Amino acid sequence: MNDAPDTGGSRRPSRRALVAGATAAGAVAASLALHGGRTADAGRAPAAATPAPAARHSTSPASPGPRPRSDHRPNILFVLTDDQPKDTDWALRQTIDWLGRDGVTFERAHANTPLCAPSRASIMSGRYAHHHGVLDTRHPTHLDQHTTVQRQLREAGYRTGLFGKYLNYWHPADNPPHFDEWLLQEPVAYVDGHYNDGGTVRTVPGYNTTVIKDRALAFIERSRTDTRPWFAYVATRAAHEVNIPDGTYAHTRVPPWKGRPSVFEIGKLDKPPFIRTAGHSFAEGRALRTRQLRTLLSVDDAMRDFRDKLRELGQLENTLVVFTSDHGLAWGDHGWLRKSVPYRPSLEVPFLMSWPAGGLAKGSRDDRLTCHVDIAPTFLAAAGITPDTPHDGHSLLDARNDRHHVLAEWWWNRQDKVPIHTWASYVGKNEQYTEYYRGRLDTDGRPRGSGEVLFREYYDLRADPYQLTNLLHLATPADEQRLGIPALAGNLAAARAA
Repeated sequence: MNDAPDTGGSRRPSRRALVAGATAAGAVAASLALHGGRTADAGRAPAAATPAPAARHSTSPASPGPRPRSDHRPNILFVLTDDQPKDTDWALRQTIDWLGRDGVTFERAHANTPLCAPSRASIMSGRYAHHHGVLDTRHPTHLDQHTTVQRQLREAGYRTGLFGKYLNYWHPADNPPHFDEWLLQEPVAYVDGHYNDGGTVRTVPGYNTTVIKDRALAFIERSRTDTRPWFAYVATRAAHEVNIPDGTYAHTRVPPWKGRPSVFEIGKLDKPPFIRTAGHSFAEGRALRTRQLRTLLSVDDAMRDFRDKLRELGQLENTLVVFTSDHGLAWGDHGWLRKSVPYRPSLEVPFLMSWPAGGLAKGSRDDRLTCHVDIAPTFLAAAGITPDTPHDGHSLLDARNDRHHVLAEWWWNRQDKVPIHTWASYVGKNEQYTEYYRGRLDTDGRPRGSGEVLFREYYDLRADPYQLTNLLHLATPADEQRLGIPALAGNLAAARAA
């Protein structure tokens, strides 16, 4: 999550040793403990320079103290931003000061599908999109709600709350299953949004990040008298386009950005046809970056307030906190200004996790390949719950859980008039192999087409981190053998079929 202007933060991290750590009761026996430091970003004043507005959310002196808890399972606070790529640390100084200092930064975290609803369904279910069935943004009912982590947590005695974005095209009047409390926004807007507020659909005045933060804080505050462990799912509009920052940050200066080599790529004959014709500029990418950073400043303030509330309630140590984004976003890389593509700015996401009582090594960095399907298994492991539906991911609390590759996949859907094609990608630690297929989704969001391979890409991520040279362009059969393409193609096919 570094925001180094001259590199874009795309240098690969070195492999670090894994050391087993202690866990809290009910969690898995082995937990991760990694060595590593954290580099502070320049350009924004440290969090300590800004007085924390704890008084805004603190309980009055007459309020009772928190009741003792007999259930010592951790609370779970999950904060999910929208369209936030890596290289945004400057806007998250308070978040990094908290979670980066007290927990783990996962340096190779990925979205399994770089599109909002499929990604969120993978987070909730721990399953790849080809298993949970939400392949585009228009068919949220394809998700089997029985597979969701909120269902299993609630049935196990957790108090559950949803605040913010749920699934695209969710009917606003429909209550989200398996949540005790909710303030669900759909369609999502930055200001004066349309919400399902506990079953009543109404407009709630105010800025999205502040509105859902305040409701999540009220949900957490109720743990003062409700001694059940809780699960809060907080999903902001930020940093999605069209970016509207809170008035406080509307004109905040952000650090200059020099771009990265993938933004200035000229020769793109080795790229798929839709990338060859993509023409978004460095200036457009830089402007998008500025808008995103300004909206994320309010998210950072919300994280500060969550931290202060947990500290006030004495719950800071035994709350598992995860902060991530549903996917990344290109800032003009390869001429592209969106997600939806199998390139690192689109797939890679910030990912921080803290749980001091769970034995996580403080201030550590983890370079295991991780992805969204790991989130639900991690939550259930922390709560001591055995999953009763299949998962494609694994708990990140167990240092023994690692993988050789991440499966990423995407389907050409009705949102895209220009054929991007359906694709699947095998993302390894040092290489990436991608196939594009003939086919698209029908009006019901189901895949149709022959599946014929139309184009392929292979990148040596160690030598070419910006994915400038597709080594399959004009490659001979001998070249493909040398690169190990037949085995990679077989592994990708197996992952898609599993």
